[in-house]
Amino acid sequence: MKKTLLFTFLLLCTLSASAQVTFKPGIRAGANFSKITNTDLDGKTDFYISAFGALKLTRFYTMQPEIGYSRQGGEGNVVTTNYYYTEYNSYETQSVENVDVELQYITFALINKFTLTNNFNIHVGPTFDIITNSSQYTYNDVDLGVTAGIGYTTPFGLGVEARVKKGFVNVVDNYYYNNQGNDYYDYNDNANNLVFSLGLTYSFNVTGSSK
Repeated sequence: MKKTLLFTFLLLCTLSASAQVTFKPGIRAGANFSKITNTDLDGKTDFYISAFGALKLTRFYTMQPEIGYSRQGGEGNVVTTNYYYTEYNSYETQSVENVDVELQYITFALINKFTLTNNFNIHVGPTFDIITNSSQYTYNDVDLGVTAGIGYTTPFGLGVEARVKKGFVNVVDNYYYNNQGNDYYDYNDNANNLVFSLGLTYSFNVTGSSK
């Protein structure tokens, strides 16, 4: 029994010593196709760019913190109903306004990347965004969310990836909410960021690491 435990311990130590932990910095860039949920606004196309550090801990798992800049939001025609009241009666008018909500964020993410066969990978992780500029009034200066995606990395470091990011924080004034023909707004419907991104990545080779 003691010999078995000793052999198991030595085997684990050998495997741990032979495991090569590598670090590769890199960049990401591409297009954002974003929308603000529960509003009358349509989607908006813009861009993102970020830097990352890929810490490969095992053959299949890489921890990848990221910091970047993302432009997103929504745009379209919003129908506004105005109510007027007098002493004897009330009436309403409607107006159509073209709205372009541009939200610019400094983004932080902690991506857990799992490498599959043939250099395909899947990734998932939390995100934390800080707003730096906006074209309209915003409820919150930060956004918390989660992102998930898939990617493919070539042996020489160039890759392509697609991700979806869903925010959980109410980001804009309920002025933009979709009342769906009702005479009131549902204040329980949060206007959240929803972003689909498609882009390229490149990781730089450093001393002591391999593709």
